[in-house]
Amino acid sequence: MSLFEPAEQANRAKAMPLAARMRPASLAEFVGQEHFLGEGKLLRRLLAADRLGSVIFYGPPGTGKTTLARLLAVESRSHFCQLSAVTSNVKELREVLVEARDRLSAESRKTLLFIDEIHRFNKAQQDVLLPDVEDGVVVLVGATTENPFFTINSALVSRSRVFQFQPLSAEHVKTLVRRALADESRGLGRYEVRMHEDAIEFLAEVSDGDARRALSALEVGVLSSGARPIEYTRALAEESVQRKAVQYDRQGDTHYDAISALIKSVRGSDPDAALYWLARMLEGGEDVRFLARRMVILASEDVGNADPGALRLAVAAAQACEIVGLPECQLTLAQLVTYLACAPKSNAVTIGIGEARHDVCEGRILPVPVHLRDKHYGGAKRLGHGEGYQYAHDHPDGIAAQDYLGVEREYYRPTDRGFEQELSRRLETIRARLREGRGK
Repeated sequence: MSLFEPAEQANRAKAMPLAARMRPASLAEFVGQEHFLGEGKLLRRLLAADRLGSVIFYGPPGTGKTTLARLLAVESRSHFCQLSAVTSNVKELREVLVEARDRLSAESRKTLLFIDEIHRFNKAQQDVLLPDVEDGVVVLVGATTENPFFTINSALVSRSRVFQFQPLSAEHVKTLVRRALADESRGLGRYEVRMHEDAIEFLAEVSDGDARRALSALEVGVLSSGARPIEYTRALAEESVQRKAVQYDRQGDTHYDAISALIKSVRGSDPDAALYWLARMLEGGEDVRFLARRMVILASEDVGNADPGALRLAVAAAQACEIVGLPECQLTLAQLVTYLACAPKSNAVTIGIGEARHDVCEGRILPVPVHLRDKHYGGAKRLGHGEGYQYAHDHPDGIAAQDYLGVEREYYRPTDRGFEQELSRRLETIRARLREGRGK
């Protein structure tokens, strides 16, 4: 260590943001992720048994992925090495792996290799890791905000345990804010801060489970206040929070999760949730054609004949989106999703076509009844095709007592919701007449 090292370290620490300075120094200080890090949970058990293998940390920003990786190195007495998949290349990765192999041979000490944004590595780079991960030369900790089952080499995922990080709860965030206010060496304890309760409630709510965002707003508010003591009010908190960028990847799992939430909200008849997920996708830059197509599908899949007008509205909305475009077509989509959410629901059509296709795919291929076969060609009459067919419009109610399938099947079973209630009553009469024909 040089004579200037302590001063240099102090200067670097002074420049670090509050969120970095307040990183936990031990697992006891770590907040959140109790579902895998609490007492008796898997990650704790792996550490206690000294059997920590390669893991992938998957979750949103600000939930502690990098911090926990550092703590795991301390707990497992491993050398900590960090790379960023955004800036590192294969050459640098190979050098780190060679050093890890030498360290294990000479010192019998493992290396915990933390790779941030590991999904940014291409397949070739991920393949370089496989032999040393498999042989235990390095303990790989990969961090990603993208679903690893979509974005990371399946061979690498299969050799790692995946731990999904959840956004911190409001109480977690409050704990971290109060800890930063009380800590005099790393935090803001040397400042005289009177934290208003509604201000801490606001920071906990607006951070959306991102500890960095809450601590950054806290630090900005404190350092930008000249008066002492500092009254940290809700107004000051609101002025200190930067608008959060919408995290949305149109090619990743966020896209699939959001559209799943939108569809399930509409299916579940919750227009308020449907509007939120629609807004989330629009703000993230989702293709309006994709949204319109999904709602057209839903109109048949989940509303069906309970409200036949739903499909007409969905098609009209899709056409309107083509004509109008953004931003105005957001109104059209909002009208559509709220209508579909409030419409009576039926999946009778979905079930019916599913059962019919299942019968066909299972090999239940029924012959077309002779009286229904085409008779408009030479020789058809000699084969008896079309003989005995009854033209439905020749009957007073438009229904002929006639067999159209050859066997007894009921694929379409209308619900008692919406217009299907009327269809159900009509279908009872129709099927009774058709059974007469089948008996003949």
